Amino acid sequence: MAAVMSQVSAEAQASPARNPVPDQPVDPGRPQPPVRRRARRGESASRHLAVVPCGSTTVGSGTGRVGSAGGPDGAGDPADDAVRVVVVDGHPVFRLGLTALLDSLSGLGVVGVTGDVAELPALVDRHRPDVVVIDPHLDGGAGVAAVRDVASRHPGTGVLVVTMLDDDESVVALLRAGARGYLLKRAAPAELERAVRAVANGEVLLGPGIAGRAVGRLTGVRNSPSPPLPELTDREREVLDLVAQGLTNVLVARRLGLSPKTVRNHLSTVLHKLQVTDRSEAVRRARQAGLGQLSGARGAGTAATGQGTSGLRW
Repeated sequence: MAAVMSQVSAEAQASPARNPVPDQPVDPGRPQPPVRRRARRGESASRHLAVVPCGSTTVGSGTGRVGSAGGPDGAGDPADDAVRVVVVDGHPVFRLGLTALLDSLSGLGVVGVTGDVAELPALVDRHRPDVVVIDPHLDGGAGVAAVRDVASRHPGTGVLVVTMLDDDESVVALLRAGARGYLLKRAAPAELERAVRAVANGEVLLGPGIAGRAVGRLTGVRNSPSPPLPELTDREREVLDLVAQGLTNVLVARRLGLSPKTVRNHLSTVLHKLQVTDRSEAVRRARQAGLGQLSGARGAGTAATGQGTSGLRW
């Protein structure tokens, strides 16, 4: 045993300990550093990481949006407390600029974008937006019917018209169709933001210069009979009246001092606004509304003879 102990002592002196730690005096009043343990191979280190939730509304530019633009409809998903907006406009540059502007405003989020008014019903059904911002003078005036459809099927969704046209007939027809706001495209960004928020709150907001005329027209209509087919403008009603009397497009153009192409364009708009598929159905609707009666029984022969209701030969 003594020989073995002597051998172990000799080996210890010949092979000193690896990385020896020099002896240091221990100060009992000084806190000692914690002992760090090296992780064993295969041991998970995930419990040492802080997990940051993604999509927090406090992260980003403060728009109150969760996610980012680029979804299937070209827009992200706004937070639950944000005003959800669908944009419908046939001009790509204006549509993109309007979408970018609305997305940059706090508490607003664009959930759907389209340049085709035919896609609006599907977008509204899918996203149930608070506001639809639309230029209704698309596809030959089909936007007026689209406004009426949204207002009737989704009364909780407000419609804000943003367009270039400010004639009285368009304003009154769209307000009757159910629009809650009417702005011109030259409106300032602050006006647009105020209008979107007002419409989302169930208010009615009309742009400068439009409100007074619209109120005057609406007040006047209350004291007088409504014109037949009020969704049509005066010129469209004139064209349809003459067509319902039996005049051809060429004769209607001569009577009103228009080109045949302009008459065709007006008739195309009439078909869209009345939601009919052909000329004969439009004539039937016109006669039911009281148009096309001035020529009486001679209406069918007017086109053939080239005579108007006054008997003058064209």
